Amino acid sequence: MDRARFSVDPVNPDAQSLWRAPQWAFAILLAVLGMLGPFSIDTYLPGFAAMGASLQATPLQMQQTLSAYLMAFAFMALFHGAISDSFGRRPVVLWGMAVFTLASAGCALSQTIGQLVFFRALQGFSTGAGIVIARAVIRDMYEPARAQKVMSQVTLFFGIAPAIAPLIGGALLVWIGWQAIFWFLTGVGIALWLANFRWLPETLHISQRQRFHPRNLLAGYWQLGGDRRFVLLALSSGVPFNGMFLYVLSAPVFLSEHLHLLPQQFFVFFLFTISGIMGGAWVSGRVAGRRTPKRQIRDGFVVMLCVGVLNVAANLVFTPNVWWAMFPVCIFAFGWALMVPAVTILVLDLHPERRGMASSLHMFVGTSANAIVAGLVSPLVMHSPVALAVSSLGLMSIGLVSWVYLHHRWPEIGQA
Repeated sequence: MDRARFSVDPVNPDAQSLWRAPQWAFAILLAVLGMLGPFSIDTYLPGFAAMGASLQATPLQMQQTLSAYLMAFAFMALFHGAISDSFGRRPVVLWGMAVFTLASAGCALSQTIGQLVFFRALQGFSTGAGIVIARAVIRDMYEPARAQKVMSQVTLFFGIAPAIAPLIGGALLVWIGWQAIFWFLTGVGIALWLANFRWLPETLHISQRQRFHPRNLLAGYWQLGGDRRFVLLALSSGVPFNGMFLYVLSAPVFLSEHLHLLPQQFFVFFLFTISGIMGGAWVSGRVAGRRTPKRQIRDGFVVMLCVGVLNVAANLVFTPNVWWAMFPVCIFAFGWALMVPAVTILVLDLHPERRGMASSLHMFVGTSANAIVAGLVSPLVMHSPVALAVSSLGLMSIGLVSWVYLHHRWPEIGQA
């Protein structure tokens, strides 16, 4: 049996001098950078109905504003990290923030649904730079155990933004109008560009840069895409996320039709979900270096599997209501956040000479699944609580099967 091991190269030799402030401050900077993608989704969800009425768009057309964003995000995620392996992490981040800012202004000025879809896609092209580069930066700076702690801190801080995003979006919608949501995101883009221009260091050492040439890039994509370990790890973390994200995508229907909440009350659901993510991330950081990644990943899947089965049973027996229907999503989010920092470090360490590309492809697998779920699965199941629960469990099961196969085929992975 193939007993291939991870080969991990040293972190940036200048890492100690690149960031002298506290580690938690670095984690906050990267978390704010990485949160832009989900923040851009959660902020505008409360305005779905108002945007549709203003632009004379059907619910299906409004759903495409989300699908276009996610598909563009997934496509460009293939390249952000690969480009950063050649030109550095910092330039990719700054260009991404600049494009996002312009696209947000375009959304605010849109007069038709076609224009809104176009500028949402442009947002998607740019926001992936944040989270893709943030992951690579962490591994550039820290050895594996400490990198997992920082990754968990980033997930913890990162969870705060999506929790407040629907509240901000709902308030702007009620007080000013849906265009204000996108003007707000324009302001966020400007602030993030300035913050990263001022504080984000270049963490990719000059000796670790890849030659920027189509042949070299294709060789890297072939190397990673042809590695079954890489693909299985990416499926293990990227697809189960959709077991929770399906409910986020279906929130306008799930919360209003099934739980009878007003748009201004949507933030309660996001608070439940994000509290689960933050709780799982906190536990993940606490056990990093003390519990093997394999055991941590197993624990996360056990939590998701148990709550997924209970959620299906509860929806078959009871009519969903606000008093219990949010708890399964919260606990599912806890299980996912418990295991995903460990999986991410394993992904980045498979081919450490191409960390940016590895982060890109890892993100591509997850966001491709997100786009499929947003464009196909969510519209089909959002009107049935039972179908939502079954689909959530099914999506998690894809990741579970991938991890179980990986565990048996390469038992040494995650053992150290």
